[in-house]
Amino acid sequence: MNKEQLLDLIAQEEIRAIDLKYCGLDGKWYHITFPARRIEFVLEHGVPFDGSSIPGMQSVESGDMTLMPDLSTAIVDPFLETPTLRLLCSICDAETRIGVKKDPRSVAKRAHEYLLSTGIADTSLWIPELEFHLLDTVECTSDRYSSGYTLTSTESKECLPEDFDDLDGVAQQDCKGYHMDTPFDRFYEIRQDMVDMMEDMGIKVRYHHHEVGISSQQEIETELLEFPKICDDAMTMKDVIRRTALENGLTATFMPKPIYNQAGNGMHFHMMLHKNGKNVFYKKGGYADLSEEAIWFIGGILKHGKALVAFTNPSTNSFKRLLPGFEAPVKLFYGLANRSAAIRIPKYATTEATKRFEFRTGDATCNPYFAMSALLMAGLDGIKNQINPSEYNLGPYDDNVYAWSEEKKATLSSIPGSLPEAMQALKDDHEFLLAGNVFNEELIASHIKMKLAEHDAVNNRPHPHEIVLYYNM
Repeated sequence: MNKEQLLDLIAQEEIRAIDLKYCGLDGKWYHITFPARRIEFVLEHGVPFDGSSIPGMQSVESGDMTLMPDLSTAIVDPFLETPTLRLLCSICDAETRIGVKKDPRSVAKRAHEYLLSTGIADTSLWIPELEFHLLDTVECTSDRYSSGYTLTSTESKECLPEDFDDLDGVAQQDCKGYHMDTPFDRFYEIRQDMVDMMEDMGIKVRYHHHEVGISSQQEIETELLEFPKICDDAMTMKDVIRRTALENGLTATFMPKPIYNQAGNGMHFHMMLHKNGKNVFYKKGGYADLSEEAIWFIGGILKHGKALVAFTNPSTNSFKRLLPGFEAPVKLFYGLANRSAAIRIPKYATTEATKRFEFRTGDATCNPYFAMSALLMAGLDGIKNQINPSEYNLGPYDDNVYAWSEEKKATLSSIPGSLPEAMQALKDDHEFLLAGNVFNEELIASHIKMKLAEHDAVNNRPHPHEIVLYYNM
């Protein structure tokens, strides 16, 4: 969309306000709004703001930054009563108007530019699988003298809301909800509303369904979409899910493990590279019909896997999901159709048009711009250095490794077991992220500092279950 088309859209839709959204280091959207009459001035000059007030973004001494709108992202906001046009922005230096080193959108753009500079591929295609819970209510408290939470779901007999008597007998118990049909899939229509809105916003959805958790766990998966736009799309999908839930009296959470001993929410990433219209990862006759470049790309991700977790699973709650027994991969290896593997090659993807692989470890507490950029950089490092996974005992393994003996399982490399371990792994192994100036030392240091502070905030507080265990000791 060019400037003239944008002005025409504003006139046609009688737009009153322009809402600029941008992403912070924490993976959250922030926004600032101005009257539509100022659009031409803002397109030329941007909107200055105080970057020091956004977590991890900038020091107070050099806080002045400018938001520069991306016209290609313009869309009428479907949730607001006031006719409002939404534009996504890059965070730019106030003087140069170039994306700053710590701006997540600019990191993804630099990752794409680096991909092009290598000559390995000209297009990177991705599928994010978003898993989440739709809950009826959430109550939580955390202060000096109280700590706890209560979640309710009209789908589960174990956590029904107080004012819901399940008179229709539809609520479930002691079963798995994977592909559960209506009427037991109680929020199908709401999920469909989400998908319709995503499609209207240009995000192509492959399918959606009820997930394993009977407390209304959901999944929405896209078709293969181009990087770096898919990073914007992932942020938009989370926004649509959350706001649609609220409009229907529900609350959505992407927490990796919101419910103890139940299936957790992952964010799996499918990946494919193209060059001149051909799939770089496909070669008939290789293992799972994968090319050498595909094997090396996998090798790069697995070799740097411990460090990658710092971006793909950057919350204390992430490591409550990453436990054996819940289809959450904790071992760094790859295999064909192997759901215990960190990287799975889908067995149904048998043609050049579909051949790809899936990184299954990630979750949606990640910043999509950082997570996908880091995965891309690790894979490119694998191709550049021809990293063969088998030389590092990283697969392929096609059997269930959880059925192996403890001695044999111990030979496999494991992902970090906690957020501090992941941050230490990133501190020890991040040179591959610095290629092409995609990431930089300051960004990585800020990310580590911010995440360790989150860990301390959780770790230093007494846990409600500690009261159960130790109060009367």
